[in-house]
Amino acid sequence: MSTSTGAVKRLAALAAVLPAVVAAIAAGSTALAHADTFVRLPNGTAKSGGITIIKTGESARVAPSIAANGAGRSAWLSGKAKILAPHIDKQEAGPNNGPRGEDAMPGSNGASTTGAAASLTVGYVVGCQVNLGNLDAGITGSLESLANPLPMAGGTLSLPLSPGRVQYVLIEKKQLEEPGTYYFNWDRAQLEIGGCAGHAQARSFVIVETTGDNHQKVSLFGKRFSVG
Repeated sequence: MSTSTGAVKRLAALAAVLPAVVAAIAAGSTALAHADTFVRLPNGTAKSGGITIIKTGESARVAPSIAANGAGRSAWLSGKAKILAPHIDKQEAGPNNGPRGEDAMPGSNGASTTGAAASLTVGYVVGCQVNLGNLDAGITGSLESLANPLPMAGGTLSLPLSPGRVQYVLIEKKQLEEPGTYYFNWDRAQLEIGGCAGHAQARSFVIVETTGDNHQKVSLFGKRFSVG
């Protein structure tokens, strides 16, 4: 009799514990669903006409929308760029005249100059349900790329992005007024994407464009990565 009573008590205790265990598992599953993803991206180099761009330490931390609706997500972007420009002509910046030389080089929208010896443009290309793997050859077809990049004011940008659309996001633009070596770092610049009810991708770009008769435009694109 005592054995039966003990078994009943143990079953009752187990029944009381099970709801708490199930709740804990459910909470853990929800936490995993909202876990951030850290992406470490490879270094890159581009050389042309005596100018070298070296990109290192690039990474992205991607988080889904807290609402779990699939349309919103955030990314914190970091990286380092080093520019070797030992032979550019010394020239101070003036009014912004837009891109020089060829019509906007495919895949480098928004890179322009103010008449300084050269300009450095750093940013990201972001696309919703678009393959960003062939940006080096330009964006063509039905994609809606915008000529003017959106500035990431204050280190944060909220970007509405509908399916099939590409947007250039500007992190920083600097004027290089004399030959030398230049450095630019960005750390946890925050990009918030809304309205993309599908797969989103992003790629960094670093562009140096010179002025003068010996015009050069050197573009370095990073590896594309998923933004959820």
